[in-house]
Amino acid sequence: MILGRPAALIVAACGLVVATAAPAEARIERFAVLIGNNAGEKSEVELRYAESDAARMYDVLKDLGGFPPANLVLLRGEGAETVRRTLITMNDRVRAAVSSPDTDVLYLVYYSGHADANALHLGPTPLSLTEFEQLVRGSAASARLLIVDSCRSGALTRVKGGTSAPPFLITLDQRLAGQGMVTLTSSSGNEDAQESDELKGSFFTHALVSGLLGTADADRDGAVSLEEAYRHAYEGTLRATSRTWAGVQHPTFRYDFRGQGKLILTELPVHASLRGVLRFPRGRSYLVMRDSSEGPVAAEVGASDATRTLSLRPGRYFVRGRGPDFLLEGTVEAAAGQTVDVGDERLSRVTLARLVRKGGGVREIAHGPVAGYQLRTSILRGSSPCHGGFVGYGIELQHMGLAARLSACHSTFQNELLTASNDDLGLDVRLSHAWDLPVITVGVGLDAGLAVMRQRFDSQGHAPDRYGLAAAFGAGAGANVDLLGGFYLGVEAAAQTYVFRQQRASGEEGEIAPSLAARFRVGIGMNL
Repeated sequence: MILGRPAALIVAACGLVVATAAPAEARIERFAVLIGNNAGEKSEVELRYAESDAARMYDVLKDLGGFPPANLVLLRGEGAETVRRTLITMNDRVRAAVSSPDTDVLYLVYYSGHADANALHLGPTPLSLTEFEQLVRGSAASARLLIVDSCRSGALTRVKGGTSAPPFLITLDQRLAGQGMVTLTSSSGNEDAQESDELKGSFFTHALVSGLLGTADADRDGAVSLEEAYRHAYEGTLRATSRTWAGVQHPTFRYDFRGQGKLILTELPVHASLRGVLRFPRGRSYLVMRDSSEGPVAAEVGASDATRTLSLRPGRYFVRGRGPDFLLEGTVEAAAGQTVDVGDERLSRVTLARLVRKGGGVREIAHGPVAGYQLRTSILRGSSPCHGGFVGYGIELQHMGLAARLSACHSTFQNELLTASNDDLGLDVRLSHAWDLPVITVGVGLDAGLAVMRQRFDSQGHAPDRYGLAAAFGAGAGANVDLLGGFYLGVEAAAQTYVFRQQRASGEEGEIAPSLAARFRVGIGMNL
């Protein structure tokens, strides 16, 4: 299930480069403050993943970004005063680092939570966007990078003349040589952004973290630059939000700087001996979760991503690949210093209906048509079994299925006096519950319906056709076997009771009475 919330992301790199006279051998020291707060003002719905988004950013910067743990601060659920004091304290540490000979400093601040165009909503305590930005801009760091994933913070770029645009080339020297500023946002100031239950995070931060783990490395040089990370997050956010009810987020930017080269955010080969690498085939997207399908989302490889590798902490991961009408699921081990190819043979195929019954928000409903052959035993004494066919449409939810079937069948009747043919047209509705086994799906259900019956006589003299109406109800069981392309083979067997007014051989109407029958169906269906 997808939950909408107003949000935006701003990336501001202030003073991205220092004096061109900086020595080529200058050391780069990196500092970061990561802030997440699920709570906002009293009138705002509590977010689910803002604090975990901050933790994901913390992990990737520590593992791959060259940020020492001593230079990282993670704040979860803290108020405005704590955030203010932390930023001031970090500015003092940055100032001390910059004063060291031949040292450049990269300073990154990330926030995820509620906000509006004027302030961050840190629980009941606001922190104005102007003060927040000034606390970062006022740092003595050679390069400052501000990331805000929150409500309509795109107003910052709107005020400063930001425009909606695709990714652009950010040119910065690896030695941070030059001067300037870059401001990026994941949405405009009047757009909503969303967080996702499936991703367990916001769309933009999820795409950004996945990119920093390797999928944004477009030139495959083993390093993810600011320009590559933003491009990946931009395209991933547009692609993901284009499928939601809240609509598309349009990232914006504003920049003004001088310099050449690239600002590197994560380096993959440097940490290769301590990390496991998963490599994925082309053609579909893959979502990777730690430990199990209920674990936290680690990263995603998009169907259109050119780079198909992820650098991950060693351990067990649950992988979910998405096809057009099925998923591929399974667990893989990422061992330190090793690369694992995650091919289809490592994963199990799961069809749409099974996804719905599994729950977890991956798929809420499956539905589709079905058609096939039907056989029903006689409900009239002396008549033959009723052969025919049926068509229908079914809906599959997590805990139950609902299906409607329209059927028709033909039988014959013969004794010493006359010969007749019987035609039945029926409509029934079935409520069922299913269990998914490794090869087949089995289920039980109850159904009820109506049938219109016509009996035609073939005898000497004139005998008018007889018509009747029957109510039917019953219970049964069935099994489905998944085929290719979203199709399945289904078999049902049910015991039915038909209640109708029976007629005597003389033509006189008899009493309303029940008649028992068995019904068998076999058909081909499709899940959409």
